Amino acid sequence: MAPTLTSRQAEELHKSIIAYLSANQLPNAAAALRTELNLGEDVFDAATAKKYETLLERKWTSIIMDLETRNETLQSELDNATPSSLSKRNDPASWLPKSPPRHTLESHRETINCVAFHPIFSSIASGSDDYTIKIWDWELGELEKTIKGHTRAVLDVDYGGPRGGCLLASCSSDLTIKLWDPADDYKNIRTLPGHDHSVSAIRFIPSGAAGAPLSGNLLVSASRDKTLRIWDITTGYCVRTLHGHSSWVRDVCPSPDGRFLVSTGDDMTVRLWDISVLEPETKLIMYGHEHFNECCALAPPSSYQYLAPLAGLKKPPPASSTAEFMATGSRDKTIRLWDARGTCLATLVGHDNWVRAVIFHPSGKYLLSASDDRTLRCWDLSQGGKCVKVLGNVHEAFVTCLRWAPGIIKESVVAAEVQNGEAGGGTPKRNGAERPGPDVQIRCIIATGGVDRKLRIFAN
Repeated sequence: MAPTLTSRQAEELHKSIIAYLSANQLPNAAAALRTELNLGEDVFDAATAKKYETLLERKWTSIIMDLETRNETLQSELDNATPSSLSKRNDPASWLPKSPPRHTLESHRETINCVAFHPIFSSIASGSDDYTIKIWDWELGELEKTIKGHTRAVLDVDYGGPRGGCLLASCSSDLTIKLWDPADDYKNIRTLPGHDHSVSAIRFIPSGAAGAPLSGNLLVSASRDKTLRIWDITTGYCVRTLHGHSSWVRDVCPSPDGRFLVSTGDDMTVRLWDISVLEPETKLIMYGHEHFNECCALAPPSSYQYLAPLAGLKKPPPASSTAEFMATGSRDKTIRLWDARGTCLATLVGHDNWVRAVIFHPSGKYLLSASDDRTLRCWDLSQGGKCVKVLGNVHEAFVTCLRWAPGIIKESVVAAEVQNGEAGGGTPKRNGAERPGPDVQIRCIIATGGVDRKLRIFAN
């Protein structure tokens, strides 16, 4: 039978076994194995024995712990399985991540703070405390490029921009926002100064905002200077500064139509902003968390059917209303679900440490969260927010970020829009009437980053 281990691995194993036997008062067995393997004092001395004496136990313990975690995950899936869920196991709308990850990507020298998927290609960007951004191919699991330019930690990254073009935006503790062009080898095409403290979050604002003529060219940033800023990426100018938070603004999320923003931070509030008006203002302020808030997300219209019962609604709001529900994660270890009236619909309890990221499943049925407790949790909104899956030890240290790959717009729909002259922006129409939005194919791919400096890809 061909050996499974390489000669180096076999040698390490032999030394570990001998050291283990010696440490557990089995000198005869250890001596017999040494004789059999011709390991004399010149190869295996007391210092070597000390080095290897706990290695076997550590490896064994880690394997057992990994198996126990996987067993718990499978048992949880089994306990929450229903006939309908079993029949939809290969349905993207029901897909949830599972261990092990497809790829574990390593190259950063410090904590990974943020990740973002390219909307079309199999590229993913990660930003780190090591001041760099790295571009990876998530399909192949390979590093493509390292981008240098920031002089402090990179805190967030996002892909987006006007139709017909895609840019990468990054923000940093160096107080700046930078724009990079993927089509030109990620050349730095613009730097946006203006914030007075660390810029902690950044997002492109989708096109379609009524009363926003620059829509498609807008970017929003959140900062430790207590403000949100809206930027025109074509000129580099800050066109709006939003005041209201009384402390560090840690996260911001725009609505799909670009009309609203939700933001949160160290003042423990959640704020909903209407940016479609000439003078943007806080539409709503929500209170409830008991520690600093780390993250927020607006619910997609696909989730309205599951969240409406929690809000006491007989039927879900129309899909055209894009800021009906939202989720926030906090250092108080909880996730809260809110409606557009400012009511807390549910408090999701389960994490044992700070909640660092929340994202809605594209199908709308689930909410996913990542935490400093090293877990990724999946909450079923159709069951009132019940936790139906836990991935333990997603990283070897705190999990700092979580993103879902954007869906793919079917080519037939895009082609039809171009043919009818509709690809320039706004709501596509046919015969003077609104028609349904484009058919978007869910991509079953998520990425997580952590303090362990690793980027992990979970895919179907």
